[in-house]
Amino acid sequence: MSVNKLSIASIKSIPAAFGEVDIIKSITLLPGVSSGGEGATGFNVRGGAADQNLILLDEAIIFNSGHLLGFFSVFNPDAIKNIHLYKGGIPSKYGGRAAAVLNIHQKDGNSNKFSAQGGIGLISSRLLIEGPLEEQKGSFLLSGRSSYVHLFLPLAGVDNSIAYFYDLNTKFTYKVNENNNIYISGYFGRDVFDIDNLFDVRYGNSVANFRWNHLFSKKLFSNLSLIYSNYDYTLDFGLANFDWNLGINNFNLKYDFKHYLKNKLSLEYGLNSIYYKFDPGLINPTNETSGIQTKKLTDKFAFENALYGSVKFQLNPKINVQVGARFSSFLRLGQEFNEYKNDNPLIYYSDLKIYESAKAIKTIDYDIEEVIKSFYNLEPRISISYQLRSDQSVKMSYNRMVQYLHLISNTNSPTPIDVWAPSGRFIEPQLLDQFALGYFKDFKNSSYSLEIEGFYKDIQNRLDYIDGAELIANNAIEQVLLNGHARAKGIEVLMKKSKGKLTGWIAYTLSKSEQKTLGRTPEEVGINNGDWYLTPHDKTHDLSITTSYQISEKWALNTNLIYQTGQPITYPNAQYEFSGFSIPNYASRNSSRLPAYHRFDISAVYSPQKENKSFASGQWVFGIYNLYNRQNAASIRFQNNSDTGLNEAVRLSIFGIIPSITYNFKF
Repeated sequence: MSVNKLSIASIKSIPAAFGEVDIIKSITLLPGVSSGGEGATGFNVRGGAADQNLILLDEAIIFNSGHLLGFFSVFNPDAIKNIHLYKGGIPSKYGGRAAAVLNIHQKDGNSNKFSAQGGIGLISSRLLIEGPLEEQKGSFLLSGRSSYVHLFLPLAGVDNSIAYFYDLNTKFTYKVNENNNIYISGYFGRDVFDIDNLFDVRYGNSVANFRWNHLFSKKLFSNLSLIYSNYDYTLDFGLANFDWNLGINNFNLKYDFKHYLKNKLSLEYGLNSIYYKFDPGLINPTNETSGIQTKKLTDKFAFENALYGSVKFQLNPKINVQVGARFSSFLRLGQEFNEYKNDNPLIYYSDLKIYESAKAIKTIDYDIEEVIKSFYNLEPRISISYQLRSDQSVKMSYNRMVQYLHLISNTNSPTPIDVWAPSGRFIEPQLLDQFALGYFKDFKNSSYSLEIEGFYKDIQNRLDYIDGAELIANNAIEQVLLNGHARAKGIEVLMKKSKGKLTGWIAYTLSKSEQKTLGRTPEEVGINNGDWYLTPHDKTHDLSITTSYQISEKWALNTNLIYQTGQPITYPNAQYEFSGFSIPNYASRNSSRLPAYHRFDISAVYSPQKENKSFASGQWVFGIYNLYNRQNAASIRFQNNSDTGLNEAVRLSIFGIIPSITYNFKF
């Protein structure tokens, strides 16, 4: 129920910008999944925000999945084995987010022979090497990818600037004996973005996982995982003569069991503990002329734990059931905290109907061992499928999810300067309840399939920001936050053709995502006068048509057509003059929309036949992204025309038509 799987072969056949195969962009072609915007790293699932998605790479948490400020994803498709996207009916072994789980596993490496593959593109190249270890008792995989965008910047008139990324994937497997296997995997990625020494961004992920797989018997086995994940970034504002260093560290212990009691009865259970350190940053002047003073934002610590269990059984030949629960706890550990009058970090002025940050009356410094706030939640899950006939079934699911971490950002997609904050004294965890009902049918011996799902989601304690909130380097973020309430509903349709020369799918989603934030007392107006308003990731209509046609043994043609309703935005609806300045007056929050987003991509793949004595094979991929050069609006800003003095709206478009050519090889 509500699970999508994409093969790497399917992902590599999808036309992409600059010819760069992108896992994140590929899943946005599925129903219920939409992009955070052109050039954005995030994705939205069933009306949820980008920070509500749990992204796992070999069980390690990835906090930012984008390269080059979101233009490409951090996942090298050559090193990836499989991808599972859970949109609903999420198994009880997953938790910590309120929308979806994207679970990505790296390849294990070839245990039979040495091999290599890679590719050379317009802006990046990649290479993967794999092979056996110690007489096929194990295997290794090493993969690297690097871009060279900065080499082309002078051609675009951009001098003294740098923009590139690189990443490394590795995995080692070793068979100790018949009952024990060891897996060690890692990922390291880095981005460098420097504009004429005025603005320098460097950020990246580092993860490592040690996994021990133990077979107790033919019916019981376990996985013990020790995982480390780090996300750090440095911002150097050369123009203002200061830099900002910040990051997130977490240590993760997982112990999972699978128990097959009978042919139609199985259990999954285990535990998970995560220790977090959030470093909001150290701000340093870079020279003596800087007007910035050294400032260390308060580190935050937390401990998240969970016990889970689920049982999967067949009630009768037509009914399959999976029932589970997850008991989670979140312990906010000691740090320096502000105390406020009446324990209220926000002041409301009823005559002006505005909020203002309160001043702290004192600060209290707790020891790191102290638990200053604790949360406990039970998260039940259930999925049921009823087989109407051998080729069709009806499914339903319910799941509760709890999210203890919050992305402090007023943008629609994660960026390098976003700050994550744990739940605590003033921030409550987000609570999701989701219901889904679906129908599935096969046609013509599985040549065609149809999936239809409806869903409804209710989320408590979704953070909202007061008007004029300052989020960057805010050491008292509670002074600009209010707890809101979000909901989303929709219908998803997926039609697939899996056999024949022409394959592909049509995905359509009709949905609505909205939020409201009431005042804390009857006299407060809240946000947007306490009325429901559309979330920034609401997309009424979302249609994608993806096809692949095998013209001959050597040639294949791939196409991709996308249409989405423009994302909500707040426009000014009037202006007034004050002391010689023109002051805009804005309409209610997210009451307008950007123009609709649509584009058409195409690629042709040429695979020459491999000669009998040749040990290598190659493939050429010719692509055109945005074939008809649609200037989709990433944003719209309003300004005075310097010539006429009249107000005007200016559209910012990131990508127009982009031709590409890539050579892939394997030996």
